[in-house]
Amino acid sequence: MEEPDQIEQEFEQVLYSLKDYLLNQKEQGVEGLPIAKDLSSPGRAQLLEEVRKELGDCKRCKLHSHRRNIVFGTGNPEARLVFVGEGPGGDEDIQGKPFVGRAGQLLSKIINSIDLTREDVYIANIIKCRPPQNRNPQPDEIRACEPFLIKQLKAIRPKVIVALGKPAASTLLGRTVPITKERGTWHEFEGMKLMLTYHPAYLLRAYTKENRQAV
Repeated sequence: MEEPDQIEQEFEQVLYSLKDYLLNQKEQGVEGLPIAKDLSSPGRAQLLEEVRKELGDCKRCKLHSHRRNIVFGTGNPEARLVFVGEGPGGDEDIQGKPFVGRAGQLLSKIINSIDLTREDVYIANIIKCRPPQNRNPQPDEIRACEPFLIKQLKAIRPKVIVALGKPAASTLLGRTVPITKERGTWHEFEGMKLMLTYHPAYLLRAYTKENRQAV
């Protein structure tokens, strides 16, 4: 595992890249996608609601038997920036919202550091139910949930998607991603810019390990 200071510096570099890209878009007059003049066309909030209804009381994989709540996603349907994580933890399972535990608090600081709030962005995970003991999601579980994540992203159509960690990056790119080698790199997903970086929990684990060794 890399040194915590190095990981934090890389997080900062990713943030600067995101901020520079969004500022460049703004300077070019690109605030978001054009609003359709056809009033009969559904808005992004409505599209997200349709995806949520389609998901329903999901029992498409074995995770449904362990969950308390489905953790669909939260934030601004008009967001230019979307964060995609791995899956819900214990706090998320209780509250039914993504990234509300310690990793979520760190993510909030990351978002605030680029002059945004959680209300400005959208946050989701590749799976909607908590795996037992917070284990990594298994391939069949990802396959069951992936179509709904893709529909969420297509409904929002953000300018930038940030994949937090290897499972999210691998799911969106359709291949196994060595996140330590590819973090901080730009890709594309369905015509949207995709940035790969570490999951906030990785940084927390790095600091925890350093503190234990210092005792």
